[in-house]
Amino acid sequence: MFNQKSKSDISSEVPVQQSGASIIAAGTTVKGDISSNGDIRIDGTLQGNIQSTAKVVIGANGVVEGDISGQQADIMGKINGTIKVKELLQLKGGSTVTGNIYAAKLQIETNANFNGQCHMTSGSGAPSKTASSGNSINEQKSEKSVVADTTFSLK
Repeated sequence: MFNQKSKSDISSEVPVQQSGASIIAAGTTVKGDISSNGDIRIDGTLQGNIQSTAKVVIGANGVVEGDISGQQADIMGKINGTIKVKELLQLKGGSTVTGNIYAAKLQIETNANFNGQCHMTSGSGAPSKTASSGNSINEQKSEKSVVADTTFSLK
C-alpha cells in the first residue's frame, strides 16, 4: 500500500559496514566470550574472554573479568585476566590490571596499576623461545624474551 518495494530491494539499499567497531556501552553487562575481526570497545562490564584480530579498547569505566587477545590494546579500566597483544599494549593512567601480560611493546602511564608477570614477545602473541640447552652466550643474547614478575604502581 505505502511502498511496493520487495524485501530484496530494501536490503540492497542499506550499506553494509564491514569494519565497524563493536561497543559494549556503560551500564551494560555481558556474560560470555566475544570474538571479532574488528575493533572492540568495552565501557561496560564483560564477564568472559575477548578474542579480536584488531584493536581492543577498555574504557575508563570498563571492567573485564577474563582474558583479552588482540592485535593492539588500550586499557583505561579494570582487567582481571591475561592480556595477549601482538603489537602495542598501552596501560593508561587510572587503569588496573591483575594478571599476566604478553606483548611485543608495552607502555605504562602514570597512575596505572599492574600486578602480574610481563612477557615481552616477538610479536606473535606468544613468548619468544628461550635457550634450553648449551652455554653459548650468543644463543642467550639472541633471545628477545624478557620476563618481569613485579607489581607496578606509578604515581
